[in-house]
Amino acid sequence: MTKLCTFGWREWVNLPDLGLPMIKAKVDTGARTSALHAFELYPFMENRVQCIEFSIHPLQGSSNFVIRCKANVVDRRFVTDSGGHKEERWVIETPLSIGAYTWPIEITLTARHNMKYRMLLGRSAIKNRALVDSSDSYLVGGKP
Repeated sequence: MTKLCTFGWREWVNLPDLGLPMIKAKVDTGARTSALHAFELYPFMENRVQCIEFSIHPLQGSSNFVIRCKANVVDRRFVTDSGGHKEERWVIETPLSIGAYTWPIEITLTARHNMKYRMLLGRSAIKNRALVDSSDSYLVGGKP
């Protein structure tokens, strides 16, 4: 059996292929899929591959800093949020780095400007990789 690392209920993560060196993520075992705050979404085709460009405010509580990202689309699916509202979202796959660990995860893109955390790390992203200590924070990602 592989030893699982222990995450805190929030962690600093890196999404290197999106150009996001540090973003604070809430680890949410109640959410199946991870979610990333995105706006100004622009889907397009490139070499017969569905892609999407989007903007993100990576800093919690600030809309002054914007990063423009581009990724290949892996799906479009309906997601039900914690309030019971269904929304069709673009789904991308990108590497997640946290501490010394890196692996690919699926992320849905959605407007999270009214939410405290710009990213949710869902249970499918940490399945068979990590346990969550709900009493502590930044156990793997550390504070920048």
